[in-house]
Amino acid sequence: MKDIKRCFLFQILSVCAGLLCMTTARAQPAAKHNLHFDKLAKVWDEALPLGNGTIGALIWEREGKLRLSLDRADIWDMRPMAGLHREEFSYKWVREQVRKKDYKPVQQYFDAPYDREPAPSKIPAGALEFSLPADLRVKKADVDLASATAVVEWANGMVLKTFVHATRPVGWFRFEGVAGDLAPEMIAPRYSGKVTPGGEVNSVVGDDLARLGYKQGTITRESGSITYRQEGWGGFQYEVSVRWKQPAKGVIEGVWSVSSHYPKAAELPAAADVTATALKSSYASVRESHIAWWTTFWNKSTIRVPDPLLEKQWYLEQYKFGSAARRGAPPISLQAVWTADNGRIPPWKGDYHHDLNTQLSYWPAYSGNHLEEALGYLDHLDENKANYLRYTRQYFGVEGLAVPGVTTLDGTEMGGWIQYSLSPTVSGWLAHHYYLQWRYSLDKVFLKDRAFPWFKQVCQFFENITFKNDQGERQLPISSSPEIRDNKLEAWFPQTTNYDLALIRFAFQAGTELAREMGDEAQAKHWQAVLSEFPGYAHSGQSELMFARTLPYNESHRHFSHLMAIHPLGLIKWEDGPEAQKTIRNTIALLDRVGPDLWCGYSYSWLANLKARAKDGEGARKALDIFARAFCLPNSFHANGDQTKSGLSKFTYRPFTLEGNFAFASGLQEMMLQSYAGFVEVMPALPDSWKDADFTDLRAEGAVLVSASRRGGKVVSVKLTAEKDGEIVLKSPFAGHRIANARGIDVVNGEKGFLKLKCKAGGTVTLAAK
Repeated sequence: MKDIKRCFLFQILSVCAGLLCMTTARAQPAAKHNLHFDKLAKVWDEALPLGNGTIGALIWEREGKLRLSLDRADIWDMRPMAGLHREEFSYKWVREQVRKKDYKPVQQYFDAPYDREPAPSKIPAGALEFSLPADLRVKKADVDLASATAVVEWANGMVLKTFVHATRPVGWFRFEGVAGDLAPEMIAPRYSGKVTPGGEVNSVVGDDLARLGYKQGTITRESGSITYRQEGWGGFQYEVSVRWKQPAKGVIEGVWSVSSHYPKAAELPAAADVTATALKSSYASVRESHIAWWTTFWNKSTIRVPDPLLEKQWYLEQYKFGSAARRGAPPISLQAVWTADNGRIPPWKGDYHHDLNTQLSYWPAYSGNHLEEALGYLDHLDENKANYLRYTRQYFGVEGLAVPGVTTLDGTEMGGWIQYSLSPTVSGWLAHHYYLQWRYSLDKVFLKDRAFPWFKQVCQFFENITFKNDQGERQLPISSSPEIRDNKLEAWFPQTTNYDLALIRFAFQAGTELAREMGDEAQAKHWQAVLSEFPGYAHSGQSELMFARTLPYNESHRHFSHLMAIHPLGLIKWEDGPEAQKTIRNTIALLDRVGPDLWCGYSYSWLANLKARAKDGEGARKALDIFARAFCLPNSFHANGDQTKSGLSKFTYRPFTLEGNFAFASGLQEMMLQSYAGFVEVMPALPDSWKDADFTDLRAEGAVLVSASRRGGKVVSVKLTAEKDGEIVLKSPFAGHRIANARGIDVVNGEKGFLKLKCKAGGTVTLAAK
């Protein structure tokens, strides 16, 4: 009897601990999550990062000087890609060259300019440098995530505190304990002069900035201020301004800003005017509003797991996402607001790669409960739709909506390997983000005004660009699978690849769902009929997904393009039963068996998402662990290659891009919460070794916030908060449950193992294990 009482008491205490965690876990990141070093980085891509989606800074040491590399997301050289828009610029002409097997002209006309030409490209803004005594030693160089503030301390007691304001285009710095003069110097990028000779120049290492051929800008120094003005291509100009003051002895406070000015765009305040206004305030007073934004951001969701490396990495990814994603700012590009500060054009021109990179960057926004920041991505797509429609007619020669796979700031195509940079299915992958925004928010205005119109034009394009073959199957004229066979003739397939097929099938399937939601049954029936004309996916005899009917998965490759139907699209679901599970299990097993020789860091992040969908918690954990240990620089930036050089990939280079970071965050969230299959499932893919874990306010499809706690290897409590009226289905994680409290949500037993929650907007319920 005593043992029974003791066991019952333990269960009660575990449930109480879980309930307590869900009410107290809405904390800011802890000190253990911060970036912490005992010296400043000596290279730009290991620097301390700050940003607000529009402007950013990297704090490091260059040749003995403290350096703040400054950036602004919309500073671009927007010249058209030389030689791209020629008479042959058409899908029809490319198809003919593929048919004739005369592909070299295609490569010369449309692929080569991307590597050969220095622009269009994202470009850096400039830097501030502070000269310090040569013998001055750094004691600490940190980023406090909760306040998004970098702090550097020196051995003589001097301290630097600096942040980029969360909502204003201005950065602040404050030095304390200054003994003597300490004024910044403005360092302009070298845009003119002799091109520095070097090794191979390509889109990975970046070209010399001097190839852009600008007349070097002007730097104006006055008492307490410096302004740098630079003219770029086609009348574009940008301005960098810094101002500083000494409010007390031994204290220096300063502000900096970067402004961009395009000839036909609405005029923005010049950086010098921004800093003049900003410096009328104090560091302390402005920091309050900065921290208020970040406090709200951090309170959106939390995760706690018994793996310090993965938990810290998740918080670092959330921090970078909050620093790089905003409405009113350009969306996350390859490097966002941290353009390379090495005298060169950034890797892959710092552009918008829509064949993977932008999409992965926004994966964590939805279940991470950052829908507002995710809208910045869709705002960009809608703002540039007219340009996409022009491209669709010009290149594909049909009506509807296609989007280039590689674009400039305004959505103009840039060329490159055209199987992917001019792929016909890019707009379908982008449609997935409109779908997710709708499913996670249930915002009917967004559905009516933005998501449904996007799907209508995408489906129109897919219907127009495909045809019925001799077997009665609808297909693309030529197809590809990123980035299989690189840019060779063999990269084109006569049958529709699993990659293209998954995106097309998703567009018509989800489009049918949205049409019915809109009450447009005629459109729904039409799209369903068109969908039925497409074939199923190419499988091997062992139920493994192939690249295409003529090519099994038989080589290591960084881009898991053949797996789109499993993740992210969720067209083949584990929940569909034994056949789907066999396909998922065998396909991932083959991926593992062929191995990671030619994987990048983002491949491991994507693999974690895939394994989470396969309910393989240990496999997902291992993939995330490899990413965090081997493919990130000390400041957590994803460096693409295996930095440990321990055989985790044959890529050992270090071009910095962000998509692997954000796909990591998505992977851990997939382990914690899934809702893509029509019901909410908490902690569906945790390794057995994670006995205790918690999350608060992750977001599920159906506009519901979910919190849960796990103790001793079992889920002990779940809380749900509904934002909309409706019904939510929860896969019960309990052998038996009780309702700890409920308001506005009625709980009804559904099918075996499932609970139906009838919700009123604002309703909440907490369920606990019996």
